[in-house]
Amino acid sequence: MAPLRRAGGLFAAAAAVLTVVACGASSTPAVPATSAAPGASAAAPAVREVKDATGTLIKVPAEPKRVVTLTQEDLDAVLALGVTPVGITNGQGIDTPPAYLADRVKGVPIVGNLLQPVIDKVVEAAPDLILAGDLQDQQVLDQLRKITPATVVTMAPTDDWKLSFMGVGNALNKLDVAKKVMADYDARVAEAKTEVKPAEVSIVRWNPQGPSWMEKRQFAGFVATDLGMTRPAAQDKDGTAHSMPLSLEALSDIDGEWLFVSTLTADGEKTLAEIRQTPAFKELKAVKAGHVVSVNGSVWSTRGAPLAAAVVIDDLVKALTAG
Repeated sequence: MAPLRRAGGLFAAAAAVLTVVACGASSTPAVPATSAAPGASAAAPAVREVKDATGTLIKVPAEPKRVVTLTQEDLDAVLALGVTPVGITNGQGIDTPPAYLADRVKGVPIVGNLLQPVIDKVVEAAPDLILAGDLQDQQVLDQLRKITPATVVTMAPTDDWKLSFMGVGNALNKLDVAKKVMADYDARVAEAKTEVKPAEVSIVRWNPQGPSWMEKRQFAGFVATDLGMTRPAAQDKDGTAHSMPLSLEALSDIDGEWLFVSTLTADGEKTLAEIRQTPAFKELKAVKAGHVVSVNGSVWSTRGAPLAAAVVIDDLVKALTAG
């Protein structure tokens, strides 16, 4: 299996465990305020020490004021936690912020593309905390840490979206808020289960090279599993990756009672349009039943976060109640 995206060798094998440790990292107590002598400088801001997804100990502000996010997952997470960042990157595969978050970030400066920050623009944003997603370019990380040492890698390749989100909550010193967000997610899942019956769902990203199906702990697959959905036999894999692009001869691997398909690029959309006209695609049982649903790739094909999870739940409920 190929990793979902952006995976590489910077992370330790136990990255997921280290992120859990980060959620319990101890805080450095703030020094009590005292009367300063005339002309004395103000006390330095209080800091905390957290462990990021690479296992690195990072000192971060106890109360971050100026947060920059380098991935849409981190952007989604901070917005869900009630924080408006001072700098963001464009969404995956696009040159604008993700459409589902656009209304929430109007006027926020763009500091680059996904995991490709423009250093001068990051400097202009004057962050006191940078959430670097799964950035693995050590040279870029070093440059960012010259802007602020509080540059936190928030995702490891094998982390699921819930674990990464709690890591962001820890970095922002908002674990209580993060727990409330997850409780709200669980409540929405419970509500959705009363609205739809379990079904077999195939979750596919269509690339220019062909379709790739998602494993069960990949973001959208995770949400579907939470809702009690099952997966076709070929997709019943408990991982966070996607398959290699399939040939026409292997299209049966994407078949299911329902087929949810996303694309990220114009080339992917073109390929999907061409494949839809082939006999092999038309023979899929989901196609024959009229159960093929096009969904937003910038939501379904990402690493995921709470606001995106709400969109996936709504998409599933809408399709399954209409069908």
